Amino acid sequence: MMRRFFVGTLVGAVLGALAGFAIGIFAYPYIFLADIVADEKLDAADMDTVVATGDFIHANPADPIHYGSGGLTVYRRAIQLHQDFEVGPGPAYHVYLVPDATVTPATDVARTMFVDLGRLRAFRGSQVYRIPDGVDLAEFGSVVIWCEHFAVLISPASLQFE
Repeated sequence: MMRRFFVGTLVGAVLGALAGFAIGIFAYPYIFLADIVADEKLDAADMDTVVATGDFIHANPADPIHYGSGGLTVYRRAIQLHQDFEVGPGPAYHVYLVPDATVTPATDVARTMFVDLGRLRAFRGSQVYRIPDGVDLAEFGSVVIWCEHFAVLISPASLQFE
């Protein structure tokens, strides 16, 4: 009888810890990061040539969690997300350059020859991401916000080249 109580308590503790950890992963961005607003400025030297512009869209209106909006400007050496940029919070969001001109939730972004520009620093506001040397911007038709943790498209922006 005592052994069954001990095993039950141990199993309950392990399951409770796992459930708490899982809830923490989901809740963390909403609790601690959702109110952070970025305000990064692009260096004047990097603002020399506008290559393209775009606007983030809500890729799947039936999904209220994964959304995005706001503009961006692509320069030769950097991408600037505008002050009106916003996405729904979540874990492990990254900014990708993607070859496809149109990216939808059905696009297998992970299998494209994307360029990872880095982890999203805030869910709202102006942010700057450097473009690595040797990247030919003419080969990329979109900038997307991608959740690496769940392999989910958050918001795509098709590029309009100047």
